[in-house]
Amino acid sequence: MRGLIMGLAVITMAVTGLAGAPALAQGHAGTKQEQQACSRDASKFCRKDLGNDGAVQSCLTVNRAKLSSSCRKVFESHGM
Repeated sequence: MRGLIMGLAVITMAVTGLAGAPALAQGHAGTKQEQQACSRDASKFCRKDLGNDGAVQSCLTVNRAKLSSSCRKVFESHGM
């Protein structure tokens, strides 16, 4: 779950243009594929929450039925 949260943090940063932040961009932030899988969903369904990592995760969870299959697979791979 921590990996998913960190991955979503990077997704949030990537969508808002902060992907270069070194603290989360290195190793502990989920895979690049996971980030790419959910970035469009985060910007589409959770735009108002961007910048608040926990809120983005909650938003994506609430909108799970609407998520792309690739983003749903990220959640499933983390047991969510």
